Amino acid sequence: MARPPSDDDFTEMVHAAWPSLYRTAYLLLGDRAEAEDLVQAALAKTYASWGKVRSLEAAPGYARTTLVNTATAWFRRRSWRNERPTAELPEPAHIHVDDPTDRPAVIAALGQLPPRQRAVVVLRYYDDLSVSQTATALGVSTGTVKSQTSDALAKLRVLLGEDALPQTNGAHHD
Repeated sequence: MARPPSDDDFTEMVHAAWPSLYRTAYLLLGDRAEAEDLVQAALAKTYASWGKVRSLEAAPGYARTTLVNTATAWFRRRSWRNERPTAELPEPAHIHVDDPTDRPAVIAALGQLPPRQRAVVVLRYYDDLSVSQTATALGVSTGTVKSQTSDALAKLRVLLGEDALPQTNGAHHD
């Protein structure tokens, strides 16, 4: 039987997973402070279940799933139903200019998607999860992931233009 994970293991996992978790949270929420809050909440929930972790390799995926589930719960709250769009999003200081995921137009367009479509796009195209991995992370069927992806990409093409998005020719499926 493997040894239970230690607090040091958790600290190491947090340091390794933080950038990816933060990026996912930022793309889901479009706000730096809220993204940090979301990551902290997800990591607190992950730590609360840390003794149940059987594989340290799977821990970052567990934390990401917890993050997405926490974001979903936040979206259901009344305050998320009444999102207030702004004319422009501030450009975070830590963002690399050559990274297309960080363009304000992309963040703004993602913010116009319904929460599940936004989560599907972020997990599929930014976190590079497969259809089945995304379905597992969101607790939905693969068919739902595929239909939500199709609907989201159609809306993003209208918002961003045809050339701004990956073509769905089957290359990114399971």
